[in-house]
Amino acid sequence: MIGRRLLSLAVTAVAVTGLLFLDAPAWASDKPGRLNVVWHPSEPRIGDVAWVQVPDTRGARAVEGSVAGRSLSFFPYGDGYAALIGFDLDGKAGPQVWRVAVVRADGDPLTRQGRLKIRSRSFSVQHLTLPSVMVDLDPETERRAAAEGERLRALTRMITPERLWRGRFTRPVAGESPGTGFGARRIINGQPRAAHSGTDYAAPRGTPVVAVNDGRVALVGDYFFPGRFVAIDHGLGLYTLYFHLDAVSVTEDERVTRGQTVGAVGSTGRATGPHLHFAAQLGSARIDPAMLLGLDALD
Repeated sequence: MIGRRLLSLAVTAVAVTGLLFLDAPAWASDKPGRLNVVWHPSEPRIGDVAWVQVPDTRGARAVEGSVAGRSLSFFPYGDGYAALIGFDLDGKAGPQVWRVAVVRADGDPLTRQGRLKIRSRSFSVQHLTLPSVMVDLDPETERRAAAEGERLRALTRMITPERLWRGRFTRPVAGESPGTGFGARRIINGQPRAAHSGTDYAAPRGTPVVAVNDGRVALVGDYFFPGRFVAIDHGLGLYTLYFHLDAVSVTEDERVTRGQTVGAVGSTGRATGPHLHFAAQLGSARIDPAMLLGLDALD
């Protein structure tokens, strides 16, 4: 670990069109080169997934960083390193402090810090009417649903230290129509409910559902709200979830590749008709799947 001492060093930042160049600390000023930190995009929104690039650090002994106190998981990229970061759909807009620290091969550390502007975002409001048995749960069903939700949250808190995904992410179902509903504030039978944390793809029952990128099947289950589902661990804290499946065609701990069929569209769980609820989670952040699918290729 690079100690907190390195991350707390005073630095001076000059922002130039989203690229931050920061002067080296005085005690390291006799070393050539500067540490560049580039954000993609430079001003992410609530619900977005962004990535930070630290180029020209090939051969570094260690790279660490954080955003608003949340640790970044760096991986080799090009001639340097990169890391993904998600901004939860219920998060707050405004500046967030980021820090990056690099120990070079010669043992000489460099640190940089700055502020990343998180933009606000408006979400739709959906008024839904469902059978009362699907909304007003009896105590036993409520306990079951709460326990299942906690198991899913515990799963996505586990971070595999290896990056399993590569390149672009593909759609989980065939077609060109964009998914809908991410972040929608739902009012069900007149009662406000939690925001919709995934994207819904309408498709006929039995339509193949595929893994959006390489990974490991972390969990297969049949829960009250999601019905039959598959959760895929893509490494470094990134998970994708496939809900309401009619059938599942993979097993836990199985390694899957981008485009491999993992199940079929259905209407299991709390669903009024066949569709795929596709969700993505990065660390504790519930992120917009559309942003994940549009992410720049990171081979």
